[in-house]
Amino acid sequence: MAATRSRHLSLERLRVANDFLAYLEEREENEATAELLNIEGFEEAFTEAQTQVKNGDLVSFNAVRRNV
Repeated sequence: MAATRSRHLSLERLRVANDFLAYLEEREENEATAELLNIEGFEEAFTEAQTQVKNGDLVSFNAVRRNV
């Protein structure tokens, strides 16, 4: 549907449409980030997870899968 419509637009209109889509994409990302940040303790847990990755304190997927 969008691909069909885009074939009929001028280059300038395609640029405008692309800018609008980029705006919508950024807004959706910001909303998702805000939603995560509203979860109590999320920032601390995320920071701790980043530290664990940096220190190599990881568990392989296969080890997790075996314990399920």
